[in-house]
Amino acid sequence: MPELDQKSKVPAAESTLRILRLLASRRGPQPASAIATQLGLPRSTVYHLLAVMEESGFVMHLKEEQRYGLGIGAFELSSAFSRQEPLSRLGRPVLAALVDAIGESAHLAVLHGRDVLYIAEERAKNRPSLVTDVGVRLPSHLTASGRAILAALPKSQVRALYPNAAAFSTRTDEGTQIRSYSTLQSELDQVRQRGYATEDGEITPGLASVAAAVLDHTGWPTAAVAVTFEGDRVPAERREDLARRVTRVAGELTARIYGRG
Repeated sequence: MPELDQKSKVPAAESTLRILRLLASRRGPQPASAIATQLGLPRSTVYHLLAVMEESGFVMHLKEEQRYGLGIGAFELSSAFSRQEPLSRLGRPVLAALVDAIGESAHLAVLHGRDVLYIAEERAKNRPSLVTDVGVRLPSHLTASGRAILAALPKSQVRALYPNAAAFSTRTDEGTQIRSYSTLQSELDQVRQRGYATEDGEITPGLASVAAAVLDHTGWPTAAVAVTFEGDRVPAERREDLARRVTRVAGELTARIYGRG
């Protein structure tokens, strides 16, 4: 006997989640009519579900504007998500499998202001020590992880993060030496074209990295997966292979975050 479609059993639950996801993807509160139109749901259904979610604190009704936005209940879920560290928990086994396959060290990072914050790392045997310990923050424009994330952000968001020359710092005299917004955007354009980011000697002389962004369901970068290796030991064709593997792992982690893998 074929399995029943699980969604057909709980249409109200599915519609509720779709409304929450829509509100989370918008920059501001939305009219109920717009929500109904965008999701293809009856207005009566949307108003009913919004009323239930409002009572539970998951949405807030702005009466003067006749719009609905996320409520404190949604914020509490977001805070709980951060406390439980699901990204690092999901990322560790994926990184471990990647390290076993390629023999190079790998890490997972998230954007924190203008920095990247490393939340998971797997060290490969007989490879040099790295500065990317869990909890370390580094300037995002200098790292492959940061560039992968920045390239997936809207340009206006990147500009807000880097409003002037003072926002650009350097660590070594190697690499592309990004010291201006125009140089950064040129680098990010290359990242978008390739589908992955690179860094060579700009964090630690002699070490290079490739990275790919982990995206959420709206296309917003949640994190980045990166591999770091000794630059003079890994030829160009090998780096291409590492980049492909990192990109696949970033896609796998995206699927795991949203329960699709």
